Amino acid sequence: MMLPSFLDNLPLGKQVSVLGYDHHILGLEKPVGVRSHPNVDNRVDGDALLKLPFCSKSEAYRVNDSASLYLLHRLDAPTSGVILLSDDESVARTVRQIFEDHHLTKIYHAWVKGKHTGLHKTWRDRMRVVRTRGQLRSFVGSGDPAVCHARCLQTTVVSGIPLSLLELTPETGRTHQLRVQCASRYMPIVGDATYGDFNLNRAFAKAGKEKRLFLHARKIFFSLQGKPISFEASLPESFSF
Repeated sequence: MMLPSFLDNLPLGKQVSVLGYDHHILGLEKPVGVRSHPNVDNRVDGDALLKLPFCSKSEAYRVNDSASLYLLHRLDAPTSGVILLSDDESVARTVRQIFEDHHLTKIYHAWVKGKHTGLHKTWRDRMRVVRTRGQLRSFVGSGDPAVCHARCLQTTVVSGIPLSLLELTPETGRTHQLRVQCASRYMPIVGDATYGDFNLNRAFAKAGKEKRLFLHARKIFFSLQGKPISFEASLPESFSF
């Protein structure tokens, strides 16, 4: 399906790129540091996904008086990768429900501390979210179920630091789920300033590597009215050691 005309000159945020358009779903690749949406209604935010006003009630960017782009899910600002929108309100409702019901597959890649050769497990935890000083923090031990399939893809050593590249496929979508589940297993994601190993992060930065959270939303796929929908974002250059 071709991009509709009103998307031809879409004002993308900093280094945001178009992955494709399929059945009224627009796939974008979000870089590190870009917010999924502005924090203030009807404000154009230069650090957001699109340089357009956003309505939190409809969860949509306003393209013009007759067209909107509905945000279908979110990625934390420190996380890069695939993020989806729709130019059709009915499709948006359907896909949001697919996300809510977890009737889809999301694949992430993450560099974590340590060598975990042969890791191929399903992690099952309970997680609760606490708001402290206006910020959300998640903890393992009680709360809602959090399920993720983890697999080690490769290992390496950077300036004496052993690392593993994990493929993470969550079945649930808890706040900061992947970051917390990795950290609770003593394999924190590199660059995680909230749940990570701060000595590791400093050593990694000292080694001259990019300062970022090494978590990337690689792929999303699901079925929409019997039609397969899939969007994929290649690993950033910063993931190559």
